[in-house]
Amino acid sequence: MKVFIGSKNPAKIKAVTNVFPHYEMKEVDVSSKVSLQPYSDEETLEGAINRATECSSLAKGALGIGLEGGVMELDTGMFLCNWGALVDESGELYVAGGARIPLPTAVKNQLDKGSELGEVMDDYTKMKEVRKREGAVGIFTNEMVSREEMFTHVLKLLKGQYEFHQKNAKI
Repeated sequence: MKVFIGSKNPAKIKAVTNVFPHYEMKEVDVSSKVSLQPYSDEETLEGAINRATECSSLAKGALGIGLEGGVMELDTGMFLCNWGALVDESGELYVAGGARIPLPTAVKNQLDKGSELGEVMDDYTKMKEVRKREGAVGIFTNEMVSREEMFTHVLKLLKGQYEFHQKNAKI
């Protein structure tokens, strides 16, 4: 079976490979159709669904996967949020959310000025392409949890739902 992932980001691709090791995988650049920096759970989830839906339309019988990172605000501050979506060969949609951790005020202030988290993290850490490696979650958890690991968890939730549905649809 084929899996189309709506991203060229190495951390996301590795996460899909971790969870779907025996599937033929194709990375495609598709639009999330949301802001470059999603600013809520709803917008971040919408981006993941849009990517998965577009991917699922690329080949009959393929799974489409969309992964999206964003931020969301609570009374206690701004948090990192992550969502994933999987559209199966019949068009069924599965969604799952990931870890939430608070972001430092300095990062929030830059995001509030219109910057994208990836750019802010590169500036904050004085590193390049943080989003393609450990991600903000890796930086702010002292690499206890990487971006790849966080998305791997989301993908396990998606694959588990998909497999449960497949198994129980035949009963």
